[in-house]
Amino acid sequence: MSQEARVVVDLDVPLDRISRHVYGHFAEHLGRCIYDGFYVGEDSEIPNENGIRLDVVEALRELDVPNLRWPGGCFADFYHWQDGIGPKDQRPSMVNAHWGDVLENNHFGTHEFMDLCEMLGADPYVNGNVGSGTVQEMSDWIEYLTRPGDSPMSRLRAENGREEPWTVPFWGVGNEGWGCGGNMSARHFADEARRFATFARDFGDNKLYKIAAGAAVDDLEWTEELMRAATGCLGCTMSPNRLFHAISFHYYTRTEMPPLRGDATEFSVDEHYRAMAGAQDMDRIIKGHVAVMDRYDPNGTIDLICDEWGTWWNVEEGTHPRFLFQQNTLRDALVASTTLDIFHRHARRLKMANIAQTVNVLQAMILTDGETMIKTPTFHVFEMNRMHQDATSVPVHILGGPGFRTANSTPFDLITASASVRDGSALVSLSNVDAEEAVDIVLDLRGVDVAAFEGRLLTASTLQTHNSAQDPDAVAPVPLDGIERHPRGLRVSLPRHSFATITLELATV
Repeated sequence: MSQEARVVVDLDVPLDRISRHVYGHFAEHLGRCIYDGFYVGEDSEIPNENGIRLDVVEALRELDVPNLRWPGGCFADFYHWQDGIGPKDQRPSMVNAHWGDVLENNHFGTHEFMDLCEMLGADPYVNGNVGSGTVQEMSDWIEYLTRPGDSPMSRLRAENGREEPWTVPFWGVGNEGWGCGGNMSARHFADEARRFATFARDFGDNKLYKIAAGAAVDDLEWTEELMRAATGCLGCTMSPNRLFHAISFHYYTRTEMPPLRGDATEFSVDEHYRAMAGAQDMDRIIKGHVAVMDRYDPNGTIDLICDEWGTWWNVEEGTHPRFLFQQNTLRDALVASTTLDIFHRHARRLKMANIAQTVNVLQAMILTDGETMIKTPTFHVFEMNRMHQDATSVPVHILGGPGFRTANSTPFDLITASASVRDGSALVSLSNVDAEEAVDIVLDLRGVDVAAFEGRLLTASTLQTHNSAQDPDAVAPVPLDGIERHPRGLRVSLPRHSFATITLELATV
């Protein structure tokens, strides 16, 4: 028997713009994300352009990828960019010591990454090396990428086939300085970040948006040190010195503590609920960082970035333990949908997020195996939510219904929702994470009449269902049949463990 709930959407009450960059992605030299994922080489029989795999690019274009973070992650603090330019047969190799101790030939480097971004229509987010690099090295890389006219680095760029500079909007100052990026204290990293950011200069028309590598999960001391470094004093009302435009943090959903993280496909209902509780803990974590940032920067001029998030399960049996290859089920899709609802609610301060990672690693959009390419359930959540990008969020209130449960003493909502408006249309996203019960939702649409509506549904017979070469559409969106007019707006029947989006055409006066 279905439960009942009312979801109130105030379509005429604009809140904050949901930055499209909340739907950003992450590509690290880790496992098969770059090699065999994005990049197969010019000599591959798999269709490619300058080595970049075309079927992956074509699929990702469906998501309107706003930005792509590269080269890491932990790899960024091993990476020396000049090893990845020039003729490929002359590029020195290196050992990827963090991710499997494998040999990296540097065939995918700066030019290849920028080509990939142009093919995707995505803004580059380049992560600089603070851990093992130098200020001069980072400064030279920025000059190589963005400086027009004559200079040592722009001449080197031209020698390697690119006369005109690129546009690089986003620059990462380090990565996980508390861990693989140097095992620093918060105070020491804040000082290093100030130093490196000082020499991360703008060239020509390119304006860098500098992101200081921030906290692990809810380490508010780390955020406090970076905010102090950025603003100079507690409670200042003056504008920050703009050494940093944003501060990041990282958070992954697991059901067990490392080194175990839970299985990607063999899990119980209780483990599903622990995953949902973990995913929704993102709300508490963001609130904590925002509270610290508001004390130092009450005008909200420094942004919060979550540039690594997603599920992190045990690797698939028989795969390299440091390649982080995991399957992607309907449960992963629900982690994504509920997390994105949280991001939408925090649109005032949260301006970018990067799911980890795009291909073949952790909560991937796409999995490849030779010539085979499949879209994961998480891919479909991002595609169904595209209309939220750069739309204006509106208030959503959930009344009645199944309420919440607890897992590991952590409460979580069984129904989550968000909504936005843009260009005479609205998009409502609804998730029912209940593993056992369907829910009937009265969608109470207020402030604007609805001329037409259309719904899409993502679900499967089990939470463990995933896409494969044998069944690539086991979890794929279908029309939402359980939707009809109601005196308050619409009535929606939402099956157990499902995600739905409803597009509304708003009536004009």
